[in-house]
Amino acid sequence: MRRQIAAALCSAALGAITVSASSLAIAQQKAAKATGDRQVYSTIKDLMESIIDPSADALWGAAGTVIDTQGTQDMSPKTPQEWLGVRRAAVRIVEGANLLMMSGRDAAPAGTKSEAPGVELEPAEITALIKKKRKSFDAFARALQALGLEALRASEAKDVPLLEDIGGRMENVCESCHQTFWYPQEQAATRN
Repeated sequence: MRRQIAAALCSAALGAITVSASSLAIAQQKAAKATGDRQVYSTIKDLMESIIDPSADALWGAAGTVIDTQGTQDMSPKTPQEWLGVRRAAVRIVEGANLLMMSGRDAAPAGTKSEAPGVELEPAEITALIKKKRKSFDAFARALQALGLEALRASEAKDVPLLEDIGGRMENVCESCHQTFWYPQEQAATRN
């Protein structure tokens, strides 16, 4: 009889745990569907340092010339592997822009301080500004993404002059976004 009671109690406890876990999972799924958000793990700073900046640098480095003590050096890709590197950088720009457009992402990890106090806003201020002007932030991300798509096509066509043009336009998009969200005081000061 004791075994039957113990078995019944264990079965009831396991059933309650299963129902609780199942209810929690269903609630989480409903919340995700209701907001349309995916889980966000990285900050904008993380994305910029890990994906966007290195990829933009690869695209900028794929066009133009450098003059140094060794003479003039053409930086354009020459081998299939170098062109593949440009293509991969363009893909990272396109997909990095998608990640930037995911809502719920903070500007920087908690506790991070501005690297240029008085010039750029503090990360919490940047996050608040992005939330306030979300459509504008997403427009910059979409512009970056469009340039990434152009760079992808330019890499496939091995079109160095187009890469140079894209690089200049990408610089303008990046700097405009930074002036709007990272150091808007500088922009306001130049207007006065």
